[in-house]
Amino acid sequence: MKLTICLLAFLNFYDAQENITYQKPSAEILKLADYERPPSVLMNNKKDWVVFTYRSTYKTLDDLNQQEMKLGGLRINPVTNIASTTTYFNNLKIRKFSDKNEVQVKNLPSGAKIAYVQFSPDEKKLTFTNTTNRGVELWIVDLETAAAKKITGDILNANLGTPYLWYNDSQSLLIRTLPQNRPALIDSGKDLPTGPIVSTADGKVSQNRTYQDLLKNPQDEKNFETLVTSEVFNVDLNGNLKKVMNQDMYTGLSFSPDGNYLLSTVIKKPFSYIVPLSRFPMTTTVYDTKGNAVKVVNEIPLNEIMPKGFSSVRTGKREMSWRSDAPATLVFTEALDGGDQYKNAEYRDEIFTWEAPFNAAPKSFFKIKQRFNDVEWTNDHYALVSEEWYDTRNTKTFLIDLNNGESKVIDDRNSQDVYSDPGKFNTVKNQYGRSVIDLKGGKAYLMGDGFTKDGQHPFVDEMDIKSLKKKRLYTSNLKGAKESIVDILNPSKGEILTTQESSSQYPNFYKKNIKSNKAEAVTHFANPFESIKDVYKEVITYKRNDGVTLNGTLYLPANYDRKAKKEKLPLLIWAYPREYKDKNTAGQSTQNDNDFTFPYYGSFVYWVTKGYAVLDNAAFPIIGEGKTEPNDTFITQLVADADAAINAVDQLGYIDKKKVAVGGHSYGAFMTANLLTHSKLFACGIARSGAYNRTLTPFGFQSEQRNYWDVPEIYNTMSPFMNADKMKTPLLLIHGDADNNPGTFTLQTERYFQALKNLGAPVRMVLLPKESHGYQAKENIFHVLWEQDQFLEKCLKK
Repeated sequence: MKLTICLLAFLNFYDAQENITYQKPSAEILKLADYERPPSVLMNNKKDWVVFTYRSTYKTLDDLNQQEMKLGGLRINPVTNIASTTTYFNNLKIRKFSDKNEVQVKNLPSGAKIAYVQFSPDEKKLTFTNTTNRGVELWIVDLETAAAKKITGDILNANLGTPYLWYNDSQSLLIRTLPQNRPALIDSGKDLPTGPIVSTADGKVSQNRTYQDLLKNPQDEKNFETLVTSEVFNVDLNGNLKKVMNQDMYTGLSFSPDGNYLLSTVIKKPFSYIVPLSRFPMTTTVYDTKGNAVKVVNEIPLNEIMPKGFSSVRTGKREMSWRSDAPATLVFTEALDGGDQYKNAEYRDEIFTWEAPFNAAPKSFFKIKQRFNDVEWTNDHYALVSEEWYDTRNTKTFLIDLNNGESKVIDDRNSQDVYSDPGKFNTVKNQYGRSVIDLKGGKAYLMGDGFTKDGQHPFVDEMDIKSLKKKRLYTSNLKGAKESIVDILNPSKGEILTTQESSSQYPNFYKKNIKSNKAEAVTHFANPFESIKDVYKEVITYKRNDGVTLNGTLYLPANYDRKAKKEKLPLLIWAYPREYKDKNTAGQSTQNDNDFTFPYYGSFVYWVTKGYAVLDNAAFPIIGEGKTEPNDTFITQLVADADAAINAVDQLGYIDKKKVAVGGHSYGAFMTANLLTHSKLFACGIARSGAYNRTLTPFGFQSEQRNYWDVPEIYNTMSPFMNADKMKTPLLLIHGDADNNPGTFTLQTERYFQALKNLGAPVRMVLLPKESHGYQAKENIFHVLWEQDQFLEKCLKK
């Protein structure tokens, strides 16, 4: 009877809301949603300058309603020549680290649209781009005078990312500019085709996932080439230009540490209609600083054929970059197993170094038995090489003595095991201005998040590089607050940079001495969400029916009597499933009672102000131990996770089990649809920007490596679309109509809605104009909150 009343209320309400304009949520939610965003903080390496970057809390529909071309995986504004998805700053303030007050940067452009903010190598200047209504300019700020000036007109080409690069002397920059003889773009809607589009396959097996925004026809190819082609110039601080290299499709430029060589990667033809530009042919060449070619160091063919598996890679040289502790030496990796994780091989990858001017052959540096992950260099003849293997989640780190080539394993663990995470090494800038691990007197220092079964306790460790023994220098034990370690400023003096926060204290930076335990505030940001500072917040821990430990952050209204518990609250659960290879790591918690409560449209926290209990970030692990894959029992584990979460809050005496809603975004939306389909635990659900038919992502999705033809029963069972006839619970579907996320095409929601509607399910679909996978426009976000608020009020409160 109650379900029937809920369905009638749902249908009656929404029948009257077919043609609505943008709405705003209720006053309680709007007060939280319509806030002024505090600035972001950028500090230089020496920690003597602090830069505050300001931006609007949200974009507007007008911001999203710009010209846009979707080509090769890019979304480009063809008028301004920068990514149409760019989020801009509108103001800059600076101050010396030791001062108290910020200084407004003078002479900023009117209506500034600031992006790509960087310090110069000498850290005395700041550069940024400004986007006008015609293009992208380069600007510079003198930190001592806090004065900005324009260096170039709107001639930069930022379609492939950061359009400038500092020279080591901090007196000039290398910039990518628009070609002077650039051809006009083709209007594919008006240009008549000269023939059909034809694609062929040569019979080779490949495992390509679904990608968005691909090239589709010859007109797209020509437009792509036009938009990504640049010329390369040197520009000094007075704006004087000198051409360095002729026009080409430059996708990567980097100077050698000593500044004497330039590594350049350009895109080549043929392009592809089935993979994005990262898999187009590319050629990498080393030039001298005058633009003369020294050596072609890598040639990558079109990569449309990939072996199955997340630990499979392409053949040939990969991860090519400059070695940070040497003047001009390249480092790269090559697969020894053909890039195929299913081929047997003693060693999977080999790392090479190649010293300029590249007349001799590359030298083998290190072989690893799993897949290459990273290499870090130190300032004292050591290197760290890390490897990983997805199927086992194993990660290993080797310490290599560069004097004799000896190696030792210093870390061997499950990459998802946060309790055993040793932390990251502290880095400094070396003589070349490159980040290297700080190693002094045989001692290195690590900063860790400090997650443990007893809570979070961030730490600083000192490690002896010879014996590998560690000494704990500091463990954070703040009461009623959370401390995160950002940087080690001076190990000998015990000075570190931290942030401190609590559920009602906005995160601020502090300079702390771990010897005296004294801390001095560096920033003083106020809490923009005062109206929820008194809500009750607690990380709760509970068990699944198979013994797996779960957790979530529980919020209760500020005026709720937790002792009397007379009123039983409706419960909202927000979650996102995650895959694990063992129960121990699945049961670990990274939640902290003292995390700042930051309500945003991607959670249900707003509704604690409306009298709801909220279980945010509820753990929904999907576990597959040994040879069993997590998704083999996806539905069973999903329902068990949900049942455990509801029972845990119910046992605390706070909720009405008949008034529980579940929601999620992306894979969380997929979770929501499955829970409503395969269980009777929920009164309603909210699914945002999800995928519901896994046969439309047949070559893998999320953490599933197997394709549809390997395990058709898994794909079908996990697809809410295939089980739409079983779904009778009210569902609110929301999706951006320009989703750019691989696998969550807007079509997924449209087809699922049609299936549910025709099968008689109570469902409402909301498509947000101009929005991608994450929502940005103020109008759309406020309307999403309104839709959710109305939906929950009808289904849970009435």
